[in-house]
Order: sequence, then C-alpha cells, then structure tokens
Amino acid sequence: MNALTLKVAVSLINGAIAAGRKISAAPLTIAVLDSGGHLLALQREDGASLLRPHVATGKAWGAIALGKGSRLLALDAQQRPAFFAALNGLGQGAVVPAPGGVLIRDQQGVVLGAIGISGDTSDIDEQCAISAIEAVGLTADAGVAA
Repeated sequence: MNALTLKVAVSLINGAIAAGRKISAAPLTIAVLDSGGHLLALQREDGASLLRPHVATGKAWGAIALGKGSRLLALDAQQRPAFFAALNGLGQGAVVPAPGGVLIRDQQGVVLGAIGISGDTSDIDEQCAISAIEAVGLTADAGVAA
C-alpha cells in the first residue's frame, strides 16, 4: 500500500469505534490523516463533547508532524515544555502531546498516516487506535509500548 485511501480510513474509524464499544469506552472521536497531515476522515460518536474533533486531529497531526506516536510526544513535552509551547504556535494546528495519536505504517515500515482518538482516557484512546490499525493489517506505532 502506497497511501491511505478513504476506504481504509473509514475502515480504521469503524474498527476504532468497534474496539471502543467492546470495552464500553466513552464516546470517541476519531480522525485519520494521510502522511501529509491532511484529514481523510473524521467521525464523532453521539455524546462526544465539542472539542473532541480538535483533540483527535491534534493527536494525529502531532504524530505526523514530528514522526512519532503521541505517547512519545507526551514524554518529550514533559522534558521540553518550551519547545512544545512553540510548536503549538506554529503550523496548521495544535500538537496534542497525549497518547491516542498513532502512526500508521505499512509492512515495510513506511508511514502512511496517523489516527488520532479522543474521548476516553488517553490510554484507552490509544488502545482503540492500535486495535483499528492492526485489524486492517497495518502496523501501529504509538511511540513506545503502552
């Protein structure tokens, strides 16, 4: 696979929602971005709060922009807060350095895009993202082991 398609993005969203319902997660919002950081698909479950689309997109965008899963970005942000404050003033959107933004890699390790999820705890958001990516036969890169 050379690039994410809308069909794959929708499958990722459906997989993330299914993973969330299986564990009774709070209502989720899922954003799927391509390798250039462009939004391919976004879904907000009924009951998800107002800012969830922005948070989900920010988790995925940060992963694409910095080339690492947002779990690792969260650790980086703790160590370099001034750098992350500057990042949030740059670019096309805010970087959200919290688990739940996961790079999507093909079988050769090439980054195809990222999925960002917001709605439950960051750990559960990340778990749903990883499940969705693996369910479509791609490789999830959350930054470090959850």
